Amino acid sequence: MLLAVDIGNTNITLGLWHNNEWVASWRARTVPDKMPDEYGVLVNSFLSSQNFDYRSVSSVVISSVVPALTPTFLELSHRYIEVEPIVVTHRTKMGIRIEIDQPEQAGADRLVNAAAVTALYQCNAIVVDFGTATNFDIVSAEGAYCGGAIAPGIGLAHDALVARAAKLHKIDLLPPPNPIGRNTIHAMQSGIFWGYAALVEGMISRLKAAMRDAEMGDNIRVIATGGLAPLFRQHTNAIDQIDPDLTLEGLRVIYQINASA
Repeated sequence: MLLAVDIGNTNITLGLWHNNEWVASWRARTVPDKMPDEYGVLVNSFLSSQNFDYRSVSSVVISSVVPALTPTFLELSHRYIEVEPIVVTHRTKMGIRIEIDQPEQAGADRLVNAAAVTALYQCNAIVVDFGTATNFDIVSAEGAYCGGAIAPGIGLAHDALVARAAKLHKIDLLPPPNPIGRNTIHAMQSGIFWGYAALVEGMISRLKAAMRDAEMGDNIRVIATGGLAPLFRQHTNAIDQIDPDLTLEGLRVIYQINASA
């Protein structure tokens, strides 16, 4: 059984792959100063909730954009599962070519998503990952990761506005009844939600134009993942498909490539 771990800036996503399917998945808060034993107890609790334990796990693959937690999960894997995990870096075999200026600076999550798209879709694609940041990543049909764009996530934009404006308070990140807000809450929802939807649509339009200029053609699929992807998909035609497990799938693909090698 494979334990896949995606360590993001806000959340950690874990998935168990067994008999060609995801049999369980969980999310936990990212706490950079939490000790290996603390996460060890938490992961054991997750496993127990599905009638598994550490002995059920035979392999581990880790993607991390939080450097402080990478050794934490390395130690967890060594002590509790007694395996050497695969930790994804730009040097890991993942079935893609990394065609950017400084491959070592590419976030592991972006490379993992590119590996998933290459293995599962085999098309020119823009991956939109709604997380702490919103990543826009370009993947060619030939399996090249070509770079992309990074924008502040909608949650960060909301928090920054509330923190710096004394009379504005937290709101639900939902579309208001009308883009013309007739009260402060609806005005904030309009500016944040519809403004962010416009950012997504504008970035996708510009990225598609740049891909056409690079002679990648017009057949470009926009695949979204991350917690807020379904909400935005309801309110824009710019996104073709939602794949909520894209990063876990990429970790599985990378593990299988390296295990076979």
